[in-house]
Amino acid sequence: MNKLTADDLIYGYINGIFPMADADGTLYWYSPDPRAIIPLDTYKPAKSLRPILNKRLFDIRINADFEQVMRHCAVPRSEDDSTWISDEIIDAYTELHRMGLAHSVETYIDNQLVGGLYGVAIGSVFFGESMFHHVPNASKVAFHHLIMILREQQFQLLDTQFINDNVKRYGAIDISKRDYTDLLKKALRHKARFTEPAIEHLFKSHAGD
Repeated sequence: MNKLTADDLIYGYINGIFPMADADGTLYWYSPDPRAIIPLDTYKPAKSLRPILNKRLFDIRINADFEQVMRHCAVPRSEDDSTWISDEIIDAYTELHRMGLAHSVETYIDNQLVGGLYGVAIGSVFFGESMFHHVPNASKVAFHHLIMILREQQFQLLDTQFINDNVKRYGAIDISKRDYTDLLKKALRHKARFTEPAIEHLFKSHAGD
């Protein structure tokens, strides 16, 4: 099989499939049924997160170090765990990032990257891929700011692929593959931009010195 490219990723996402690597690096394409999404209009930060947001403990940056976010996400969570984010996947998504279609939201303390997430934005769909944290709440704050961006920019669909305890805490729900396909087609027809000067005011109070 040829090496995974950014064009492969674009084709996959607009057709409702996405790649994951096996332990030996072999790539497989997935189209879960049911599919997990997070409704953008119902998300609310957990009560325990609100004081963290108010204290502004983290600097928030967008697309400042996309590849490094991916590499942190690729680190296995435990000795018994493996990663589905291979070097081939990192290369392809980094290429997609250079094309302006893959993005990261990052949290910093004292200019050190301590958490973040990344995903792909096509049309008005954001396909969430993975997140990581090195200090408590770092990824939760990154996710909160992701929602701020998607709402401000009038995205219509936040895809989180598989349901698990991590995405459930953000309000993820399962829908049928058929319903997902209908939502995907509709959201792909609507154009939205993930980053532009119009949303910079959202992060000025969090900018590092």
